[in-house]
Amino acid sequence: MTARRPLRVAHFSDLHYGPRNLTEADRCFGAAIERAVHAGVDVAVISGDSTDHALDLHSPSAVALVSRVRWLADRCPVLMLQGTWSHEPPGTLSVFRALGGRHGVHVADRIGQVALTAAGDWVASPGWCFDALPEGLVALFSCLPSVNRAAMAVVLGVADAAAATGEHVATLLRGWAPSHALARRCGLPTLLVSHGTVFGCITEHGVPMAGFDHEFTTGSLFDAGAQAVLLGHIHRHQCWERDDGGGRRCIAYAGSIGRFHHGEAGDKGFLRWQVGPDSAACRLEATPARRTVDICFDGKPDLAALRAALVAQPVEGAWVRLRWSVPEEERNDVDRAAMRELLAGAAGVQFEGRIVPVVRVRSAGIGQAGAMRDKVAAWAGVVGARAEPLWSCLDELAAHRTQRIVDDVLAEPQPTEADDAQRADGEVASGLKTLELAGDCLEVFAGANA
Repeated sequence: MTARRPLRVAHFSDLHYGPRNLTEADRCFGAAIERAVHAGVDVAVISGDSTDHALDLHSPSAVALVSRVRWLADRCPVLMLQGTWSHEPPGTLSVFRALGGRHGVHVADRIGQVALTAAGDWVASPGWCFDALPEGLVALFSCLPSVNRAAMAVVLGVADAAAATGEHVATLLRGWAPSHALARRCGLPTLLVSHGTVFGCITEHGVPMAGFDHEFTTGSLFDAGAQAVLLGHIHRHQCWERDDGGGRRCIAYAGSIGRFHHGEAGDKGFLRWQVGPDSAACRLEATPARRTVDICFDGKPDLAALRAALVAQPVEGAWVRLRWSVPEEERNDVDRAAMRELLAGAAGVQFEGRIVPVVRVRSAGIGQAGAMRDKVAAWAGVVGARAEPLWSCLDELAAHRTQRIVDDVLAEPQPTEADDAQRADGEVASGLKTLELAGDCLEVFAGANA
């Protein structure tokens, strides 16, 4: 490894090892590091979120990650950056310092610079930057771990922390520019490794990050003067380039190593970088990430339509998410067992049924009406009913107590079977309609007097 040719870097990010993601993360990371080593990379960088959350050392996820990093360190130097604090609590990466291996693993859990020597060793700066560049180095890395927003809020105050974080980060990045310029004059590649959000970047679900509380802008990152900026945190690969007096420079997210959620767009993989003192370029190398399929219904799932969709888009071995939306009264009509049978060939099935609740809306203007007859008339106008048949019911309710009305109804002679046989279908339908209107009237009356 010499400084005369571009530095070959394998850039991995957002591995998210954990019980939920273990199979996907380990398959994809294993394939990625084997391909990177086969390509003859000089150094490997993991730019944060190696774990999905705090892991016990005896857990299968921790054992698998440690084994993969150790295998990689036996073949090239490795730099691991502290990622989001909720994913990698302080101290999570400390164990990797003691891994051993043919090459060292540098854990960047503080702001600082680290030099890579020709022997494949790491030399860390005592402070946030080198006062003078060490002898015998072949590349200079500047490391900015994920910003702890809680600590920033304590120091700057909750109200000012969001906007001030970006300003402080920009000041730090400009502070590294002189050392990067010096390294370039010495013919050395310069790389900035960090973890955070760039204003205007696109998430894996296609959402632009346009808030003003993000750590970076492309301008502040280019102001650092590094040829290559290796970023983590956003799970979608994307890059920005600039060709100016400092040569061709590039900022890039590697994206997540695998596909951990439904609806993630784009390929998953790692980046292969070629970084020289005045040039930088990267290329995405895809990993065998799992395939996801979304099937959506506007209403209740139609099994015939589902069969047709599966013919058009086979789901063998894929992870399927099936979504639908039904009224509350039809929630029990969805045949989940039949859908699972049709999706038997899928690697996994996730049902997301949205229940539309029944919403009762008061009639417009009923609250302004004074007399009960006016309230009923307002209700009848909204629902398109005739109010006249209800006046006698209203008069009865106003003149007598509820118990008397019930007693009078029960005291009426019951119709005989002969009487029932003589009733026409139209009269029965009319009676049912009247009862329905009377019930609505009572509901309105009760609501108005509540």
